[in-house]
Amino acid sequence: MAEESWRTPMLVQEMAKKVQQPPSRYVQPEQYHPISLVDGTEPPESIPVINLTRLSAADGADEGIKLRLALQSWGLFLVANHEVETSLMDDLINMSREFFRQPLQEKEKCSNVIGGKHPQVEGYGNDLVKFEDQTLDWCDRLHLRVEPEDERNFSLWPKHPTPFRFNYYPPCPRPDLVFGIKPHSDAGVLTILLMDKDVGGLQILRDGKWHNVPTSPHRLLINLGDYTEIMSNGIFKSPVHRAVANAEKERISLAMFHGLHPEKEIEPAAILLHEKQPARYRKSKAKEYLAGYYEHFSRGTRFIDSVKM
Repeated sequence: MAEESWRTPMLVQEMAKKVQQPPSRYVQPEQYHPISLVDGTEPPESIPVINLTRLSAADGADEGIKLRLALQSWGLFLVANHEVETSLMDDLINMSREFFRQPLQEKEKCSNVIGGKHPQVEGYGNDLVKFEDQTLDWCDRLHLRVEPEDERNFSLWPKHPTPFRFNYYPPCPRPDLVFGIKPHSDAGVLTILLMDKDVGGLQILRDGKWHNVPTSPHRLLINLGDYTEIMSNGIFKSPVHRAVANAEKERISLAMFHGLHPEKEIEPAAILLHEKQPARYRKSKAKEYLAGYYEHFSRGTRFIDSVKM
């Protein structure tokens, strides 16, 4: 039986060239409209910044305490003095833009839709669409498995430019109605994010308020995932975050997701458990967690809530 057409929506970058109004499949319910939630008064300094030079120094105890507090309170932090060359970071962003500015027929050589009908996670295209009534994100992606090396599928890697895994958020005529990426937490251990230094859009939910992550040239954002929250028995947080759209400018981000072997069991570390602090999460295999995660992500809910005791 052929896959339903709703499972393979039009690429957002191509659609953005033609529409004056986002199609209804992308419009968020009124109570979730981005414009009603953005807290523009939050100062950039509120996002923790960890200096790796200080952290690795002999007297780095204070920076270590600052890191622990960031992971407990925010679940993420910006990294300064990480020693990654700024020229390399700039090249990655520029090559990402170059990929998405290629002709469609060139990008479709890396399509994540097999045979024109069967979507998968890896490759170029949209997120998986699991439900006909799913609200879609205003975003295209190139998703590539980098490690382990023997699992790299080079048939999906572009020949030009040098590839990586990146997100592309085209300009949107009504950014008050859609999300670049809907609110979610990441599934894995942690995510390393290289952000567009000129165009912001990432926001973090903390204490019921959305906080803008500032555009911070040549800093990396480290974001904990659900696996880390579970293994730390909730001591560290997997933050809920989202990306808002921009009416005038495209935005690029590069994310490196660090996960676990599919057969690895995820559970609170035994050393953290005692009579007064029992396990707060049920045990599950990574492959089972990912299956549930993608199902919940499609509906805009968090799978981690369903594995809590």
